[in-house]
Parts: sequence; structure tokens; C-alpha cells
Amino acid sequence: MKLDPKTTSFVFPGQGSQIVGMGRELAIQYSVAQQTFKEADAILGSALSKLMWEGPVDGLNDTINTQPALFVHSIAAFRVFSHIYPLFKAAGVAGHSLGELSALTASGALNFEDGLRLVRKRGELMKRAGEMNPGSMAAILNLDIPTLEKVCVEASSDHEPVQVANDNCPGQVVISGSKAAVERAMAGAKTAGAKRAIPLAVSIAAHSKLMSSIQEDWNEAVNAAKINEPTLKIIGNVNAGVIRSKAEVCSDIQSQMQSRVRWTETIQLLAKDGINTFVEAGPGNVLLGLIRRINPSISGYALGNPADFDTLE
Repeated sequence: MKLDPKTTSFVFPGQGSQIVGMGRELAIQYSVAQQTFKEADAILGSALSKLMWEGPVDGLNDTINTQPALFVHSIAAFRVFSHIYPLFKAAGVAGHSLGELSALTASGALNFEDGLRLVRKRGELMKRAGEMNPGSMAAILNLDIPTLEKVCVEASSDHEPVQVANDNCPGQVVISGSKAAVERAMAGAKTAGAKRAIPLAVSIAAHSKLMSSIQEDWNEAVNAAKINEPTLKIIGNVNAGVIRSKAEVCSDIQSQMQSRVRWTETIQLLAKDGINTFVEAGPGNVLLGLIRRINPSISGYALGNPADFDTLE
């Protein structure tokens, strides 16, 4: 097997990686994956797997469904890997935004049912926040973080905030906030030297102050979940540091709702600790693309379909 547990980290994607048909072949090929999808359907009381495999795409792209779909596919892929290689224990795990909940489940900090219920609640609350306080997001290309932070401060007002939401990789940063402030920040970013400022097709201002309306409900949901100490090293989104205790797990996923996803720093920390191979569990290879821009020397494998597992041999 190509992977060395001492130098391998699993990573788990967030929204944007979903696609109709996701996980279907995995469930056909592996009974442990099939059981994962059946378990998810029973927990949610709905045929999430049917939506994932057959669509319609609009239903899958509704954040209430997108988030559980990505979580379930990621955990199904991780369970298949663990079934094939039961003695393999990765040196670390991390997840991007929603993917942090997948990573926490893979690490043992959350069981599958509590993790899935939290993910569904997260989607419901974020959709509600987007309806109560519609916002927007934009990708800013080729502008450094300190300059973009300054641009966001200048573009913000008391009632129209904008902030850095996702530090995805060098040269690709996402801002989030009220529509007017995001538009001002896009203009300011271009003036400051950004190559492009691209509005994203969303009305939910994720990882921004516009999520404050649902923060209390999210805190309650997290507090109600059964949380364990992680059995794998996990790097959190909020501080890009190792999460070691139940209290730190709780704090990170609560704070994540309005905080920046520090993905660049997360990968840099893992690389500094000797990780040179990343395995993306779930649909697609979006994170591997970002990781290669952060550190071109790394190796990467995507695990979402049965054929992907053959590449590990």
C-alpha cells in the first residue's frame, strides 16, 4: 500500500463538492458504505441517499441536503478505507468548513448519528440565517490576506459587515458579509491589486457576522451532542491548531459559524509536522487542488468511488 500512516492525513470537503450520483457506486461495491447510507436515511427519516444518487440537482444543492450528503459520503468513504485497512491510523485529519464535522466524526470525537444530526441542524440554521439576513460571498484572486483584511475593514459599516471567510490557498480567498459591503470590498480589492473578484452564487454569508442570528441555537445544538476526546490528531478551522479536548471540540465548531476557515495555515501546520500525503474522502478532489497550491511537493489521493481505492495499491 502506498500510504504511510506516519505521514498521511485525511481531509474532508465542504460545500461545493456535491454532485448527483455521489456515493452510489461506493454503496454498490461495499456493504459498509451501503449500510452507512441506510443508517443515514433512518436517522434523518428521509431518503437522502435517493436524492444523492438520483437528484434533482436543485434539491441536492439546497444547503439543508448538501451538508448531510457531503458528510455521509465522506464518512462512507472513510469507513470503506478503515474496513480494507483496519490497522491504518492516520497521523492527522482536517476538514474544510462543514468538513470539520466529518473530520471530527472520523477522529472519534463525534459518533455518526450525533455528527449527522449536527450537520443537518447546521444546514437548517444557515438556511434560516440566509433568509433572515441575506448576504453574499466573493472569491478574491491574487491578493494577500493582510491587504484584503484592510479592504474589508474599510468596506464594512456597523450594519453592513464583510470579512475574510475562507483562506483557501495562496491567491484564493473568499470574503463574506452583507451584499453591499461585499460589493464595496470587491471594488476595493481590485483597486488594491487583486487579479479578479468573483461573486459567488449564494445568498448565505457563511463564516461571517451575518450568522449571529442563529449562533445561540447552534451553540445549543453543539452542547446537546455527545462529544468525545479525539482519537486522531485533528486540526481545527478557527485557530488552525490541534484540538485536544472535548471542550476544544465544542468551542471550535461553535466559533466556526462566524469565523474564518484557516485552511492554508491548517495544511502548513500538517506539513510542518511531517505530513506529505493527503487523502480526500468524499466526492471530488477540490481540497487536493487547494493543498497542491499551498504545498506543491505533497502527494494526494481522492477516495470517493471504488476505482479510487485501486490507486492506493
